[in-house]
Amino acid sequence: MSNFDLNTLTSALGESPAKTGVTFLGKALKWETEAGAKELIDAIDACSSLRFLNLEGNTLGVEAAQGIAKALEKHPELKEALWKDLFTGRMKTEIPIALKAMGQGMITAGAQLTVLDCSDNALGPNGMTGLVDLLQSTACYTLQQLMLNNCGLGITGGKMLSKALLACHAASSKTGKPLPLKVFIAGRNRLENDGAKALAEVFAAVKTLEQVEMPQNGIYHPGITALSEAFKVNANLRILNLNDNTIGPKGAEAIAEAIYDLAFLKEINFGDCLLKTKGAIFLGEALQDAHTGIEVLNFGYNEIGPEGGHAIVNATFNKENLSSLVLDGNQFGHDCREQLKESLSEFGRLNALDTLDADDSEGEEEEDDEDDEENGEEEEEEESDGSEGDETEEGAESEQADESTGSVYQPEIRNILAGDQSANASVIDLDQSLPNTVETYCQTNYPSETMFHALEESDKTEAFREYLRALSGEDYFVYLAFTILKLSEISEKNSEALRVTEALFSD
Repeated sequence: MSNFDLNTLTSALGESPAKTGVTFLGKALKWETEAGAKELIDAIDACSSLRFLNLEGNTLGVEAAQGIAKALEKHPELKEALWKDLFTGRMKTEIPIALKAMGQGMITAGAQLTVLDCSDNALGPNGMTGLVDLLQSTACYTLQQLMLNNCGLGITGGKMLSKALLACHAASSKTGKPLPLKVFIAGRNRLENDGAKALAEVFAAVKTLEQVEMPQNGIYHPGITALSEAFKVNANLRILNLNDNTIGPKGAEAIAEAIYDLAFLKEINFGDCLLKTKGAIFLGEALQDAHTGIEVLNFGYNEIGPEGGHAIVNATFNKENLSSLVLDGNQFGHDCREQLKESLSEFGRLNALDTLDADDSEGEEEEDDEDDEENGEEEEEEESDGSEGDETEEGAESEQADESTGSVYQPEIRNILAGDQSANASVIDLDQSLPNTVETYCQTNYPSETMFHALEESDKTEAFREYLRALSGEDYFVYLAFTILKLSEISEKNSEALRVTEALFSD
């Protein structure tokens, strides 16, 4: 009889089973119809334990999304929806319908997600309407990681996100198991002060955050202050990244107060945040005595003078785990930089220093003058938050979305999306008609066969000719060429599309 090994048994029981699921990561596939997505749908159907679904780096249309949704209805075990970079080239009116369809599939299945990643999709407020139902449903009561990086949400989208998560937290709390959100990543979203304040309400409610990354959001000290108050009650916060927001001395003072309560911090990234000398002093003092587990500190490019530099460096004396310290691009001057290096060497932290070559001492001014200028900028920002929010959100969407040129007439969808976004989030009809004009077909990047069938004109050849001939000069030839290419993609299966293609080619 073999010897019984308790240690081996304990180790085996402690090992987590390998995650199973379906991945089409980075295949650059274009899924238009349910039939076109057959390989993916078959893979989902064949997976006995679909723990994750990774669709990153492909492009998904409405009809294909509806087919995927049907497959997801059979998989209550799904935990991770990994949908980064999934809508390249899509109209912004397609995205919410596709997201709503797949979200409904998971809700119907009774799935309990732990990870949702929709980063690098040009969602904007319109796209958020497709996520609202999912985020406040039972499928997200168990959500631990939410990634919406580089989605162009804007202030309105940020508020919609906040409202959905607050509803999720309230409903899940009634079951005795509140929303356990640990990771929140939403950089490059133009959230500004009002969006940050709205999300601060979520952070204050959940109290479970361990990682918050919100770089490049145009947040000034009012929004930073609101976030700081929320951080205080998230005692397990370990990673905090607010890079490239205008924290300033006032915001730094508020965050410093929060840092005293965050004993487990490991990474702080406040690079390019206009902390200035006074802000650096606030943060250095907050980090001085405790926080011995800190591993990464980024205070680069903040217009920090010598006194602020010494405050930061002196705080590292007891940070034995420090592996990266960024202080480049400040206003120390040559002598101060040498002194800072000497101090770091004395503390045994010199190896953590990335570089200290770039210096902006020539731009250094009196601190009082800097504060006055900053205060003026912040006041101006506060005044403009409400009036310019919608414009900046629209700009964010158009910067990120790879959309066709020209206007697109989709009145049913546009009427839904133009009103109160959060109020109308549930009224998108997944079976509503797709665009049914020749103009819309020609201006859609990847028009489907269904869109062709939906055209109202009985003589489709003449309808296409009439539209194209109304264009002038180079536009005519460009649209003619691309329309032929679009029609040719469906002409193998559709004889009518083939006839139109041949007729236009003969023109």
